[in-house]
Amino acid sequence: MSAKVALGRTPCNEFFPNFSPSDGLRVTATDLPRNAGLPFDPAVVEAVRVNTPATLRRAASLSARRSLKKDYQAAWLARAVSMIDLTTLSGDDTPGRVRRLCAKALQPVRPDLLDAIGLPDLTTGAVCVYHEMVPTAVDAVQGRIPVAAVSTGFPAGLSPFHLRIREIEESVAAGATEIDIVISRRHVLTGNWQALYDETRQMREACGDAHMKAILATGELGPLKNVMKASMVTMMAGSDFIKTSTGKEAVNATLPVSLTMMRAIRTYEGMSGFKVGYKPAGGVSKAKDAITYLALLKEELGNRWLRPDLFRFGASSLLGDIERQLEHHVTGRYSAGYRHPLG
Repeated sequence: MSAKVALGRTPCNEFFPNFSPSDGLRVTATDLPRNAGLPFDPAVVEAVRVNTPATLRRAASLSARRSLKKDYQAAWLARAVSMIDLTTLSGDDTPGRVRRLCAKALQPVRPDLLDAIGLPDLTTGAVCVYHEMVPTAVDAVQGRIPVAAVSTGFPAGLSPFHLRIREIEESVAAGATEIDIVISRRHVLTGNWQALYDETRQMREACGDAHMKAILATGELGPLKNVMKASMVTMMAGSDFIKTSTGKEAVNATLPVSLTMMRAIRTYEGMSGFKVGYKPAGGVSKAKDAITYLALLKEELGNRWLRPDLFRFGASSLLGDIERQLEHHVTGRYSAGYRHPLG
């Protein structure tokens, strides 16, 4: 077995053209114009169609394929690490826990393993915390990676609207450069698409220069047709990313939902010319699942989405399993999970 994964050469060029160790590892670097949104058009929403049986069959076929091995697997897993929003959203979060999380985000894999695969500077895409912990996270990362804040009455999104807007503004003022907002599910469930557009647009304006990820809470929206419509409306309102879940719902990210949202992104790009990012959150905890999501992303949206300015995993435990797989790649041995703590 080779001592290093040949990132930037064979085999990675087959998956990531012009890939180099520093490519895409800093999420603030992007060559894309920001999604400016479109005027609300109810005809676009009413034209949405989703073939649910075909979507389910397509999603089911992904996990039945042969998995990647050796250098190819390590290359994909390293790319997955660079696209993780390392997250802590617990009621018992403390400044100490957040600082440990930030340290892990800046050094996500043991240094000896990163040296062995030729990526000593690898970091996660961002850290994601509650508003109260934004100043601590900003101080801990020192500008090396973005800090994302969940906002707008996370996770239910049912606080008074003016307070949700104020929460966004305060998180931005505290140093958050990405804001994960929660949509009002009731607007989707009652078909009030204009209200969903108007609220999301105001949230986007409150974010200012901070990029906005719209959490759809897909596990609570009902059929895939609702997921597709909500995706289209929030992108028309200017969302920089669309995100599956808060991670607090009974059902979080799934492959059928991801396929539906990716196809909404592709449709919106055809309408507007803007590329919008995608973030599955909750339920993606294994390295093999991360590779499945990335394979789906590559097939549906193309190589350009395989960078952290257009794709993120909302996860915490995923990183530990990826680190374990990378250790096996380098040493040939599997280690216990407790050897790869988050902090």
